[in-house]
Amino acid sequence: MATYTPNFPGSNTIVEESWLEGRAKGRAEDILRILEVRGIEISDPVRERVIECTDLDVLGTWFDRSLSAAHAEELFVEG
Repeated sequence: MATYTPNFPGSNTIVEESWLEGRAKGRAEDILRILEVRGIEISDPVRERVIECTDLDVLGTWFDRSLSAAHAEELFVEG
């Protein structure tokens, strides 16, 4: 996943923080939706971990894994 490089007015401000938080929230919701549509059971701890994550790179990795994981916990497997 490409690294985000700010290049608009408001960089490093609360405006940018809010924008990035919104992107993270949307990505987390996408991950959970993919798992749900695929019929993968999502435990409360998994749901909470995904929703609370704000790192877009980590969420990108989890998003990719959500497309093929057999169990929701596979999102977090290292390696």
